[in-house]
Amino acid sequence: MKSFIKINSLIVVLMLIVITSASAQKKDEFRKNENNAFREGEKLTFDVKYGFVTAGIATFEIPKIKKISGRDAYHVTFEVNTVSTFDPIFKVRDRYETYIDVEGMFPWRFEQHIREGSFSRDFSAFFDQRKGKAKTTKGEYEIPKYVNDIVSAFFYARTLDYSKLKVGDKIPLKNFYKDKVYDLDVVYHGKETIEVEAGKFECIMVEPLVQEGGLFKSEGSIMLWMTNDEAKMPVRVKTKVVVGAIDADLTSYKGVYGKLTSKKK
Repeated sequence: MKSFIKINSLIVVLMLIVITSASAQKKDEFRKNENNAFREGEKLTFDVKYGFVTAGIATFEIPKIKKISGRDAYHVTFEVNTVSTFDPIFKVRDRYETYIDVEGMFPWRFEQHIREGSFSRDFSAFFDQRKGKAKTTKGEYEIPKYVNDIVSAFFYARTLDYSKLKVGDKIPLKNFYKDKVYDLDVVYHGKETIEVEAGKFECIMVEPLVQEGGLFKSEGSIMLWMTNDEAKMPVRVKTKVVVGAIDADLTSYKGVYGKLTSKKK
């Protein structure tokens, strides 16, 4: 009898383990988004121009994969620094970080550290994608599933298929910043071949309609040129702000995973 009770107890324990494990797995039923564009080790370097003047250097980099909230995530950084000759005019030291889920292409954490002239801003958010909450130093806010920050939206856009889109078509995304969720539609503007220091590329042109939480202190429209191939590597970023336009042109790249078939000789 004792042996029978022990066996039954063991079965109950095993069943509880299985149920608990199944429940945990159910919580992690996230989308799986195909990504043939980028991997860890990628580094893209841009010259930042204000008018005809090279004012700074910008870099997009994926130095490694990190564990965050129990998931593998690409640690992506974006930095903008003015060159020494431009510092006396207007010094910039901006840094953004995001952690993008490797399988699902959605963010878990976002950081923004802006230093532009006398202006500074620090903001961070943890996206609890399991509970639908964004947690910041100011509070906790409801978010839709797979909400983006501005940097993760850029990288998610690289994984999308634009081949069947018509000029003017929109891809609807959501962007969380500070304490609100904003619409972040990405408008497709067709194709254009452009030449930068890194080479000549056939590109697709997209415009993220950023309402809040862009790449610089001053909000403005953004136009993005990406290679028309698997990599969808950013080649040019043009940002219109109140005082003019800021262009970032690709000067070098390394560690690009997708095939760069759009590069012209």
